[in-house]
Amino acid sequence: MTWFRRSAALAATAVAGAAVLLAQSPATPAQADGRASGKTVDVRLIGINDLHGNIEPPTGSSGRVTLSDGTTVNAGGAAFNATHIKKLQSEVRNSVIVGQGDLIGASPVVSALFHDEPTVEILNKVGMDATAAGNHEFDEGYRELLRMQHGGCHPVDGCQFSPSYTGAKFKILGANVTLAKSGLPALPPFWVEFRDGVPIGFIGMPLKDVPILVDPNGIKDLKFGDEIAAANKYADLLNWLGVKSIVLLVHQGDNTTGGGPDDCNTVSGGPGRLIAEKVSPKIDAVFSGHSHQQYNCTVTDPAGNPRPFIEGLAFGRELSVVDLKIDKRTRDVVRSATKARNHVVTQDVTPDPKIQAVIDQAKTKAGPIANKQVGTIASDVLRAQNPAGESPLGNLIADSQLAATTGNGAVAALMNPGGVRADLTYAGSPAGEGDGVVTYGEAFTVQPFGNILQTVSLTGAQLKAALEQQWQTVNGAQRQIVLQPSAGLTYSWSASAPQGAKISNLAINGTAVDPAASYRITINSFLQGGGDGFSAFTAGTSVTGGGIDLDAFAGYLATHPNVSAPALDRITTTP
Repeated sequence: MTWFRRSAALAATAVAGAAVLLAQSPATPAQADGRASGKTVDVRLIGINDLHGNIEPPTGSSGRVTLSDGTTVNAGGAAFNATHIKKLQSEVRNSVIVGQGDLIGASPVVSALFHDEPTVEILNKVGMDATAAGNHEFDEGYRELLRMQHGGCHPVDGCQFSPSYTGAKFKILGANVTLAKSGLPALPPFWVEFRDGVPIGFIGMPLKDVPILVDPNGIKDLKFGDEIAAANKYADLLNWLGVKSIVLLVHQGDNTTGGGPDDCNTVSGGPGRLIAEKVSPKIDAVFSGHSHQQYNCTVTDPAGNPRPFIEGLAFGRELSVVDLKIDKRTRDVVRSATKARNHVVTQDVTPDPKIQAVIDQAKTKAGPIANKQVGTIASDVLRAQNPAGESPLGNLIADSQLAATTGNGAVAALMNPGGVRADLTYAGSPAGEGDGVVTYGEAFTVQPFGNILQTVSLTGAQLKAALEQQWQTVNGAQRQIVLQPSAGLTYSWSASAPQGAKISNLAINGTAVDPAASYRITINSFLQGGGDGFSAFTAGTSVTGGGIDLDAFAGYLATHPNVSAPALDRITTTP
């Protein structure tokens, strides 16, 4: 049986398994009363989202939480996280630990070097029960996600972290993910936990836009459906099976206008709120992710009842806590008694020793590679974009990709901003490499995906068409993704011009781009496959493969000592 058939078979039996579990559950409220006093059961849900393998405390702004009064506090780190989880669990009789996706993928080298096996081991030890798949769980493709769930050594690198890899003990859910040919579930759509005899159903799923966020080649056998439709389908099924307390774990969220952990300053019209408001009233709480924001909101469901819509800050800086009170007779949540908050994972507690031991093991094994110097910088090189969409670090990476592929005829390079994951900071780290030194681990954190550079031939018209796709309408919403250009590629864009006609003054090395001429342009394999909605790149011909993007970046740093942040003068804006 192939991996695909095995997964489909396992996912398709989720309904039958749930039915068996429910058949084994207490048949009457009186039986349940024997296990807990009173008429209700208190259950604490503890959620974590967008960890991205940050098992060590994240640094810089990625390791701080802004409070409602504007002050900040250092936060995050898996060993601190575990201590906070234990404290939260000690305060209640029953708890469930859940995830909202992107727990792995786009990870620092200490986890990614071992294909995120250290992160999964830590989540196993913490006691996670179930998580939604996010888009980054699919970074290395569907087959690798199945390996992360079921275990087994990596097919190429083997088991480098431990002698064997047993897989995730928690279920990775994908209610809206199906096999393209058969329509069968590609991942389990839901999971049921029992607390004091009462069943609680968890529906989990990634956002439907996964195909434009990851390398299409790794998910070509999958379909990603509408989140609301999938949630409603399985809420109805769980309800029919007798599960009345239902929670949605969805890897889709909203941006905010600022605020603290428990403020609700979500931007109007966000996709996460739309899901939270529109999904079935049978769903009692919505845990969200993906946007790396913090908010704690109450929304009104289609039946007019309140329910929480919550997301915690990424990289393990916050835990989203929702306290439910469940009626033992009806098995349903008493909505008026629900309480929600984002709990900051402060670093003023004793780190959990078992979790710290796993982190130390990963650091020790990764150290010889992670701490190796690859170059030096003269000052901070940051990924923040200016109003035109350029960033110093994005430009530097594009320059490195061009330099690595001139032998393939490249005259320009373009880098997707979502692939730039962290700043390069001048100050030395606790590893002791010294100010201005860039280590392999730091470079890896900036570019963790391991995309292959591809140099393609595009006509001038095709190049302009690709740049026009920096402004897109996705599911009725407008979005802007400004690609980072290498030195020599310049253009202007107009804020007021209609979509599809924003680009002007496109030039390479000072010469206007001829729509009919052919140009060799370097992009990464993600973009070349149409990632981030840049379908125009798939029209490229004479594809010549280059090296890994990280190798190009490290090599450029090595040959340009004390490099400075590039000027932001490649893209200009017009009214």
